[in-house]
This record gives sequence, C-alpha cells and structure tokens, in this order.
Amino acid sequence: MDHKLDFSVLLRGDYPKWILDGVITMFELTLAAWLLAMALGTMLAVARMSNIRIAKIAVAIYVEYHQNVPMLVQVFLWYFGIPALLPLPWQQWINAHNSAFVLAFIAGGLCMAAYVSEGLRGGIRSIPKSQLEAARAIGLSYLQAARLVVIPQALRIALPTLVSYTVLLFKNTSLAMAIGVAELTYATREIESQSFRTVEIYLLSTVIYLGFSLVIMKAGTFLEGRYRIRAR
Repeated sequence: MDHKLDFSVLLRGDYPKWILDGVITMFELTLAAWLLAMALGTMLAVARMSNIRIAKIAVAIYVEYHQNVPMLVQVFLWYFGIPALLPLPWQQWINAHNSAFVLAFIAGGLCMAAYVSEGLRGGIRSIPKSQLEAARAIGLSYLQAARLVVIPQALRIALPTLVSYTVLLFKNTSLAMAIGVAELTYATREIESQSFRTVEIYLLSTVIYLGFSLVIMKAGTFLEGRYRIRAR
C-alpha cells in the first residue's frame, strides 16, 4: 500500500512544542558537554605534553578508555552506576536537578574530552619546541607558556579537527534518549508512537540534524578562514 506523506499531522496538538523543546534540550546538552570537553581536553593535552611521567600515563589511560568504550555504555555507566557510589547528599542533589540531563552531559563531555585532547596534542606537536623554550627563557612557567603561547596556536592548527569532534558530539546527544533525556530523538520517538507517521517525523528529525550539522561545519570553515587572514 502506498504511503502518502502528510506533514500537517506534525502540527497537531502538542507535537510542535515537543519538537521545539527537544531541539532546545539538544542544544543545551551539546553546549554543556562541549564546554566540559574543551576545558578538560585542554588540561589533558597540556598534562600529556609535560615531562611528568605519571601525568602522561594517566592521560594515556583516560584517552584509551574513552576512545574504545562506546559512548552509550559510558552514558549507562554514569546514569546507573556512578550515582550509587556517591555520598547520599550528592545523590539527592543530582536527583533534584534533572539527573538524566546532568549525567548525560557529564558522560558526553568526559568522552569527547579524550578526543579534544588528542586533537590539541597534534596541534601542539606541530609547534616548534623553540617557542616553548623561548617562553620559558623569559621567565614564564610551563603552565603560563602553555596558556599564553602554545595553546592559542594549537587551537588554530587543530580547528578543523575540533569542528569535526563538535559535530560528532552534537550527533551523539541523541544517545541521551536512552536514559530519558527529552531531546530531539526522544521527542521524535514519542510523536511517532502516538501519530504512527514514521516517515514524516523521522524525515523531519533527519533534516534538523543534518541542517545544524552543516551549520556547525560552515561556522568552523568561516573561523578557519578568519584565522588564516589574521596569520597573513
């Protein structure tokens, strides 16, 4: 039997609100996880490029774990396992502050921090060591030299890679659906189960994900072009 597309069904009742709320939650989750990933990933990259052997080993183990264990498994671990190990007051605080969302962005941010650290490490390794040595020679500590001299250049060099990781993080926010976070994929499934318009709602969801992914990539290309102009 032929299926006739009817997207007007998606405008009925609360469906538009569910979709809009899902998109907003998706962006909130992406932003929170991205900030955590960038901050922690930068610290991990600096630690791994240092001369402290224990720090380098610890970061290497961290990266191997988060790059080789599926993110969905990490989300489940944080949602079902980690809270049980926390003190009771912490558990109560998390449960009172949208625990599914908080634990989902922590899991996503920690996972993507491993990728960010590797991307930055590649950028750092392409910078001549003489720059770090010169910064140390004028009296800067290792952390000051990394923050003021090395990291800004590494960020520009690693920008295309970091944009790709941002898109990956954006798409992986859909995994939060598995623990009940009402982001776009969760809203899509709920609408499909009530309206039975599988093709229409999943097509709409596909277009939304594709559109915003292309916007992120375009923004990255724009920033890369600006950095090249400044460098010239």
